[in-house]
Amino acid sequence: MPELVFFCGTMDCGKSTLALQIEHNRSARGLQGMIFTRDDRAGEGKLSSRLGLVTDAVEAADGFDFYGYLVDRLSRGGRCDYVIADEAQFLAPEQIDQLARVVDDLDLDVFAFGITTDFRSKLFPGSQRLVEMADRVEVLQVEALCWCGARATHNARTIGGAMVVEGAQVVVGDVHQSGDEVGYEVLCRRHHRRRITAEKAKAAALSPDVLPVDGRLAAGGR
Repeated sequence: MPELVFFCGTMDCGKSTLALQIEHNRSARGLQGMIFTRDDRAGEGKLSSRLGLVTDAVEAADGFDFYGYLVDRLSRGGRCDYVIADEAQFLAPEQIDQLARVVDDLDLDVFAFGITTDFRSKLFPGSQRLVEMADRVEVLQVEALCWCGARATHNARTIGGAMVVEGAQVVVGDVHQSGDEVGYEVLCRRHHRRRITAEKAKAAALSPDVLPVDGRLAAGGR
């Protein structure tokens, strides 16, 4: 039976790479899919991976109707054997419902990829609806790591290396941004709660006042 499958994880855990791998595997067997994306880091109408892989996609902007688009394509004699929807966290709940209808009414597998929570640890509306509607939710097993080495579970928005907790829910950026650009960093829960990014941890480690130590102890005295 066709399924709506939601592949989720933090940033930097290989979601887009897996989407491209699924596309490769299925197209190699003669199947033809439709790829959709929204606000990809590579620009409009692109699905890209941080490994450097990129392919063309249909941009699913506000108001885009997945079900209507696919019905029109098929009624014109076009072919579609499966659907890939990347950056699904940016989709509206009604667009997720359209993807579910594609599965149920058009008998097509739909593979959706996205992160679950934003930089404030709040669910994206699209991701919430996917959790509610998907036949399966698959948490990706390629673990992104916090700067401390622990498993990263949260996405942080940064400006100049400092974590920010206010602003619009959707601001396109990427990890490892420098300067005053909006960037993102994955953190474990502990350091997300404390707002300690890699840059802040480095600054603290370089500070002579981080661990005030008795001079006698530092010199080996008792």
